Amino acid sequence: MNRKSSAHYQREFRRRLREQGLVKKEVWIRPENAKRLAAVEKQLRNPEVSTWINVGEVMANNTNESTGLWTTESLYQALEKEALFATGSASVELIEGVEPSIYIEMKEYGDLPVFLTVSGEQIIVEAVLWPQSVVTDVEGFNDAILRTHKYFPLSTISLDSMQRSESDYHVEDYYHMFGALSSSSLISNVVFEIDVLANNVIQATEAYSEFLNFDADQSVA
Repeated sequence: MNRKSSAHYQREFRRRLREQGLVKKEVWIRPENAKRLAAVEKQLRNPEVSTWINVGEVMANNTNESTGLWTTESLYQALEKEALFATGSASVELIEGVEPSIYIEMKEYGDLPVFLTVSGEQIIVEAVLWPQSVVTDVEGFNDAILRTHKYFPLSTISLDSMQRSESDYHVEDYYHMFGALSSSSLISNVVFEIDVLANNVIQATEAYSEFLNFDADQSVA
């Protein structure tokens, strides 16, 4: 699988929203309400919504029937049943191996790939942002990240070494965005974390565009 920059998925995300007849509106809220706003925004994209939404209902949690911690396999089975995947808004696939992981494609975010792994008492949800090679001012960019990443709720940015693709073994540094939550989390919280991460990837690509120099095929929309 060739790795595409988050700018590609940002462009696809915006195109698909426009095709649905949606418009972008800027809002100003208190930082602690970011999680509630993300949930309400998701609901307001539904064309059948005609009345005000009860935020408490939007944020309601399901019950984790498991008495222990999630494993990658059990979490995959639970995610398959969730509306996000059952309705086709996203696809989910279990990648077998010594350390199995879950591969997710967020359809409404331009098929943005998200990876989920369970390790002991922690669930990690992450997505690739872009290679360090497209950053025009690495020092300035890293400083900007440290000062601003808290504005992306529930997500953090890291720098990791990885090969470019399955067919290209050259190792390069890539920026990732990830979120972490407990392996005992409710399944609704896991789904919410996945959606928030995908949205934050799109937002981060726009927020840090001044530091990025993509080629013509990956230009920031």
